[in-house]
Amino acid sequence: MEPNLMLQSATGLFVVAALGGLLMAAIRMFGKRNPPPWLALAHGLLAGAGLTLLVFAALTTSIPQMALFALLLFLAAAAGGVVMNLGYQWKQRPLPVPLMVGHALLAIVAFVLLLGASIG
Repeated sequence: MEPNLMLQSATGLFVVAALGGLLMAAIRMFGKRNPPPWLALAHGLLAGAGLTLLVFAALTTSIPQMALFALLLFLAAAAGGVVMNLGYQWKQRPLPVPLMVGHALLAIVAFVLLLGASIG
């Protein structure tokens, strides 16, 4: 498979995951409650699919250095997502806002890097 097509497909998956992330952040920030579990699951599955595709591209083809750095940041963001899911969401404890913001900031920077790598 063509490396650029894989990067663009991963970018598309991350766009949809980000929309779910924005909705979850709004629910948590303005509703003062955690988002519904189905939304968190969909967000994680879409982001995980994008991450898996990005890892596959990195292991099987030559992708730009910027995409490799994006991969590292997405992995860090995914770790934060796992902590929020297992440590808070499933225990029905409120998601910590600083962790949520850190997760989002890592993912945004990674997304911008991936977008730059997939376009240029």
